[in-house]
Amino acid sequence: MKIPFLTKRAKYGTYDYLEYLQYTTGHLITSQRQFFKLKQIMKQQQLATFFQPILNLQDGSCLGYEVLNRPPFCRLFPHTDAFYDYIGGTNQVFAFEQFCRELSFKRYREALDYSPLAAQGAVFINVHPDVLGDTNYRSGETLRHLFRYGLKPEQIVFELTEKQAVEDYEAFENVLSNYRDQGFRIAIDDAGSGYNSLKSIVSLKPEFIKLDKSLVRHVDSRPDQQRVVKLLQEFALESGTHIIAEGIERTEELLFLRHHHIQFGQGYALGKPATSLKYQWIAEWCTDVSGQYEA
Repeated sequence: MKIPFLTKRAKYGTYDYLEYLQYTTGHLITSQRQFFKLKQIMKQQQLATFFQPILNLQDGSCLGYEVLNRPPFCRLFPHTDAFYDYIGGTNQVFAFEQFCRELSFKRYREALDYSPLAAQGAVFINVHPDVLGDTNYRSGETLRHLFRYGLKPEQIVFELTEKQAVEDYEAFENVLSNYRDQGFRIAIDDAGSGYNSLKSIVSLKPEFIKLDKSLVRHVDSRPDQQRVVKLLQEFALESGTHIIAEGIERTEELLFLRHHHIQFGQGYALGKPATSLKYQWIAEWCTDVSGQYEA
């Protein structure tokens, strides 16, 4: 932690050690409480697990589900981003990812008991790139968890987000080759939201590109977003990659994406995250929309 010595001195002329002591003590106490709360959440499996469907926008079938694990609401972690931001700044990333990965497989398996039609669907798991590169993570533990819950590597899609940027692409490509040889697939999340995601797409050649919701929101009426989507779509076609449009919340967005042959989509308009494996394709959205948008 950086000590704001110069700032304090410039403002007050002298350094207020009591104020600094109070600040650092308070910060330390909060960090300790957050740490113990994290351990409690993991020990008692207090994460709530939700599944959000990913649908084929052309025929209405279900590609699979993204697994979303959410912490309980508390003062220490007032929202989900605060919880995951805290973990990213600690040395608990690997331990939490191990816990979260097994919990995701377990609860997906439990959900399958009530929805056998989803048994062969894809399972999208959010993974920190640093964890994939950890030698412990490649020890075969993931395969053991899969076999334990009756799942196959071919069903699992590791979803990498731009928020955790890859630093050494050449080394990371070798890591991904190891997973692909076992049958796993890769998705790049937040595509189009910044430089890192675009570099990851070109370097890592993922099986899925998930368009950032900032590109999808009101895409039916915003030419700049349409041009970026088209560029990513052209790249996907040339590289054999599938596009998944995230954050679809309006019928107009859905119709536009369908008309322009975006294959897959995800968002509240298609299905909200739920504790069960379910989805509902609205038949009216499958009607012919030719002529509504320019090609």
